[in-house]
Amino acid sequence: MGVVTPTNKDVEQLEGLHLYHGGQSNCSMRVRMTLEEKGLPWTSHHLDLRTAENVTPEYFGIHPKGLVPTLVHDGIVIIESTDIIDYLDETFQHPPLRPADETEQQKMLAWMRLAADNHIHVKTYMFAHQIGKRMAKTESQLAAYRELQRNEELLAFHAENSSAAGLSRERLAKSTEVLKACFARLDRELSEHKWLAGDSFSLADITWVPLYVTLNNAKFPFDAYSNVFRWKDAVRERPSFQKAVLDWVPKDLIRD
Repeated sequence: MGVVTPTNKDVEQLEGLHLYHGGQSNCSMRVRMTLEEKGLPWTSHHLDLRTAENVTPEYFGIHPKGLVPTLVHDGIVIIESTDIIDYLDETFQHPPLRPADETEQQKMLAWMRLAADNHIHVKTYMFAHQIGKRMAKTESQLAAYRELQRNEELLAFHAENSSAAGLSRERLAKSTEVLKACFARLDRELSEHKWLAGDSFSLADITWVPLYVTLNNAKFPFDAYSNVFRWKDAVRERPSFQKAVLDWVPKDLIRD
C-alpha cells in the first residue's frame, strides 16, 4: 500500500477524499475513473503539469517524487495510482471493481503490476512523440528540480529530455518494443474475454485504458490490435470515462 507520511503537515488536516491530480496524467485518469465508478464525492486539487505546478516544495512535501496523483483520505496520504485505486476499492466496496473469482482477482492484480512496471515506457513514448519539447526544462528549472527530486530515474529522464538532443533513439526504440509486446498481450487476452480480468469490468481495465488514451494521443500504432479497439470503445461508453478522462484532458492533447 502506498501510504506515506507527508512532511507537508497541512494535508493531515484534510477531511474526506482529496485528489491531487493532472488533467493529462494517465495515472490521474485511473483514480478519477475509480472515484466516478464508485460515485464518491471528492475534492479536486488540480495541478497543471505543463507549467510545473507540481514542482514546488509544498507538493514534494505531500508526494516525495512530486508526481500525480496523490489521494488524501481523512488525512491519510496515499501515492502510486494502482495502490490508490486498490485502496479505494477495498475501502468503498460498492460497487465492487474486482472479480468475485479468486483466480480472476489474481489476473487483475497482475495486469495492474504490469502497467505500473511499464510507466516509464509510456512516459518515454508520450514525451518523444507529443509533449517532450514543451516539457523540456531550462537549466535553472533543472537546478530547481534537482533540489527537490531524489529519484534517480526521474532525474535522468528529465535531464535527457531537456538536452539539445532530447530522448535518445535507443530509449525510444526500447520503450516502443516493450509497449508493442504489452498491447499484443492485451489483444490476445481480449480475444477470449470482454474485459481484461474476465467477464466483469475491473480495476485492470481502469488501469490500462488511460495508457491506451495517452499513447493514442501520441499516435502509437494501434492498428494491429483489433480486440483492443473493441475494448476501448466499450470503456468509452461508460459515464466514468467522460467525467474522468474527456472532461479533464486538455483538448489540444486528445485524439479520438
